[in-house]
Amino acid sequence: MILCVRNEASDSLGIAPMILREAGCEVAVLDAFDPAAQWPDAGQAGLRIETPHPTLPTREIPRLCQQWLPRKGGGESEGDKLGGLVVFGGEMNVDQLDRYPYLLRVRQLMREAVDRGIPTLGICLGAQLLARAFGAAVTRAPVRELGFVPIWPTTAAASDALLAGLTPGDRFFQWHEDTFDLPAGATLLATGRDVPTQAYRVGRCGWGVQFHPEVDAAELDGWLPPVTSQWGRTKEEILLEARTYLPAQHRRAHGLFGAFARLVSGPANPSGPT
Repeated sequence: MILCVRNEASDSLGIAPMILREAGCEVAVLDAFDPAAQWPDAGQAGLRIETPHPTLPTREIPRLCQQWLPRKGGGESEGDKLGGLVVFGGEMNVDQLDRYPYLLRVRQLMREAVDRGIPTLGICLGAQLLARAFGAAVTRAPVRELGFVPIWPTTAAASDALLAGLTPGDRFFQWHEDTFDLPAGATLLATGRDVPTQAYRVGRCGWGVQFHPEVDAAELDGWLPPVTSQWGRTKEEILLEARTYLPAQHRRAHGLFGAFARLVSGPANPSGPT
């Protein structure tokens, strides 16, 4: 089972859960910001999902996501075993722990998952949290990126399990003002013109991407305020870009999330289905 972690209520997770399910994986959603959230329990037998409380509130979860919630009631089944972890974005900085204390728990979960050999993917804020979990600094980026920004894969990406399909100049949606140092021992997989660290691999099975491969048109429409003057762009400009670049991004997203699902379910993953 793949656990998708949301860091704020406005995140619908885009097309990611659909692709993961189509690849044959069970998908559950954890709202890290919810005080009643049922977190994975790291026991001696490995990371497993706690049985959700029957009164766990779901009203804040978009209807689109409710079908991916963990099953209620009953005991633990093989499908409840955590085989993969995907942590999504958010507007906060990774070190704003006084305002968002749950971010520390997300960081700890990501580090433990990678150390245990559980495939882990961080997206935007999730990539920054993963870098921070491995001791790297997260700082203000030299520029704010908003829109469909080109990236360039490194030579190491050509043989990477997730990002081998990238080609020079591929455009992905970005919306961030922070960046991060490459963690010690990590492999840089993609770079950008203004923000050098766009994708990386760390540890046995941890990946971080600064961009948002999961977004769809509906999520963009909901995310973007009517006027984004502080970012120097408008909602209308971004949605116009989306008409041009989003179809190709969706094709690349199918490749990325499909590859992640294969890592989770494959025999090389000790936490995957047998």
